[in-house]
Amino acid sequence: MTLRMKALSVHFFTATGAVFAMLAMLAAVDEKWSLMFLWLVVAFVVDGIDGPLARRYQVKNNAPEFDGVLMDLIIDYLTYVFIPAYALFKSDLLPGWTGWLAIIVITFASVVYFADTRMKTKDNSFSGFPGCWNMMVLVMFALEPNFYVILGLVAVLSVSMFFNLKFIHPVRTERWRAVSLPIAIAWTGFAAWAAWVDFHPQSLANWGLTLTSIYLALAGIVQQSTE
Repeated sequence: MTLRMKALSVHFFTATGAVFAMLAMLAAVDEKWSLMFLWLVVAFVVDGIDGPLARRYQVKNNAPEFDGVLMDLIIDYLTYVFIPAYALFKSDLLPGWTGWLAIIVITFASVVYFADTRMKTKDNSFSGFPGCWNMMVLVMFALEPNFYVILGLVAVLSVSMFFNLKFIHPVRTERWRAVSLPIAIAWTGFAAWAAWVDFHPQSLANWGLTLTSIYLALAGIVQQSTE
């Protein structure tokens, strides 16, 4: 296979994320939340793999007619923001006006953040919360905390999008990557496990999700405070 064909294959691999987003949305419409999150986890895995492949095969040089960054952003908005926000609203985890407030804030703040050219830091981390609502909402489905807790998290994370707070990219942030990448892989495994057992409250996956989520949320801020 030529280098150009490999680069094109990476683009096509990225594009499968749109298919998984549609499958997740169809499950969400039927309120099959576990199935929805399983498809979102698959899309999350694709998103984690396609970046390193794109850099390895230099897609900008070998298949420049397709904008992989734009393709990735479109799919990320669907799988990271739009579908999880819909699930948060439709599942009644946030009842009444709180659900309406959450989906308006999440979708509006996230599209502004995704279009911000300053979203990446010099070390390839994120400046501000990177709109990973799929991760936050999945943990909320697993733990089912009080709706005030969920609403508070939505408010704090939405505001933190626009503050100079560092959030790591587990693959691209070099500092602590030897720890961050395995933890991100572990989070993905716990997420799939939790969805597979239909978010059973006694599942050990819930503990794994909690601990790995805390690390992924705070590692960048700790790094920033010690630079």
